[in-house]
Amino acid sequence: MAVASQDTAIRTGRVTRTLIYLVLLLFALFYMLPLYVMVVNSVKPLAEITGGGMMNLPQAFTLEPWAKAWSSAQIGVDPTGLSPYFWNSIKMVVPAVAISTVLGALNGYVLTKWRFRGDTILFGLMLFACFIPFQIVLIPMARMLGLMGLAGTTWGLVLVHVVYGIGFTTLYFRNYYAVFPTELVRAAQIDGAGFFQIFWRILLPSSGPIAVVSIIWQFTNIWNDFLFGASFAGADSQPMTVALNNLVQSSTGVKEYNVHFAGAILAALPTLLVYIVAGRYFVRGLMAGSVKG
Repeated sequence: MAVASQDTAIRTGRVTRTLIYLVLLLFALFYMLPLYVMVVNSVKPLAEITGGGMMNLPQAFTLEPWAKAWSSAQIGVDPTGLSPYFWNSIKMVVPAVAISTVLGALNGYVLTKWRFRGDTILFGLMLFACFIPFQIVLIPMARMLGLMGLAGTTWGLVLVHVVYGIGFTTLYFRNYYAVFPTELVRAAQIDGAGFFQIFWRILLPSSGPIAVVSIIWQFTNIWNDFLFGASFAGADSQPMTVALNNLVQSSTGVKEYNVHFAGAILAALPTLLVYIVAGRYFVRGLMAGSVKG
């Protein structure tokens, strides 16, 4: 009797799992449909798309739209393609992510291991910065960039993204360091270690999971940002998202949808690769931070 009950329970579990997997597969297919349309149409000649076969597989496979989107598509008034703007985004994203992550780690370290009067209020104000809409800071940011002589430059964009992202990185590291053994910090102080020695040799080596979370979060937000790039970038410092918008808007005559699709995939490819390579570490880091916080 017990065996029969166990078999029934196993069969029920399999049916339930099968239904769950089918539902998840259905949602995944629905979610992936736009990507399918973009990829398929980016390797078609334009005649196949305009002929009404947008959902069909390509009959004549071609990579010409990708080459044109990268190197010779009309961006504004110049046929430069997206390649110069890709490197603009790289020059903006790498230092912004590195600086905001290091500053967030330092803030988390100070707010948990070097307590001072008003530290809770300071952390609350930094946390409040995470909920400020982009649009509210446009005018103050523009004013400050003008006063510092950074308006229309790549380093101006770096500063904007560091300022806006430091609240998030501080939150991540503060929660991660909250239950880190304070005794280790005190022992290091007794042994003569200073502020930065403790940070670099004790806390930072154990911060891999939350550092990955911070890097992926900042990289995704900064790379995909359009508003700050459109508002503060100059002609020589526009990021890829702004160039992609210009690519679509500057097309005259026949719309080259295959080139637009290829350009959109090129713009999204770096963040997609980051999540494919490090997505599992992102989830692990978030779980570690939530438990430690």
